Amino acid sequence: MSIDMNDRAAVEHRLWDDIERHQTGMLGLAEETALQPMTAFVEREGERLWFFARSDTELARRIGQGREGMFVFQQRDLQATITGHLSVKRDEARIAKYWNAVVAAWHPHGKSDPRLTLICLDARDAAVWCSQAGPVTFAWEIAMANARKHEPHLGGRANLHFH
Repeated sequence: MSIDMNDRAAVEHRLWDDIERHQTGMLGLAEETALQPMTAFVEREGERLWFFARSDTELARRIGQGREGMFVFQQRDLQATITGHLSVKRDEARIAKYWNAVVAAWHPHGKSDPRLTLICLDARDAAVWCSQAGPVTFAWEIAMANARKHEPHLGGRANLHFH
């Protein structure tokens, strides 16, 4: 799907759409290299991502009252790093809203488990890369780049600033 990387609204819409559709990425603290796979629930109107966790996990303990964090998301034709403020919250309404069979499998004690909590990433910035080439265009661009000794033209990058 072609997208104008200079159209902030289109890039942001595509980013949230792709995260909603695929959900899984890597979450962690901004100053650390160790990230872990997590399932994201998108809240577009607040530019937030929510993740189920337990309060006794290493990540939840390290976030504590709040830390800077990042979510790295990668699909075939869209990659992004979203940075912002991480916090740990027990929000009954959001737990009920986002609860599903996959979440239940990771939290066998159910919604009433006192250790069940949410991690919120309040997005501040995102770097988004989109590839706009299908397999044929990709192969052509790689061949031409090698033949002409230039980088392939496969997409672009956009920087988004929220709030």
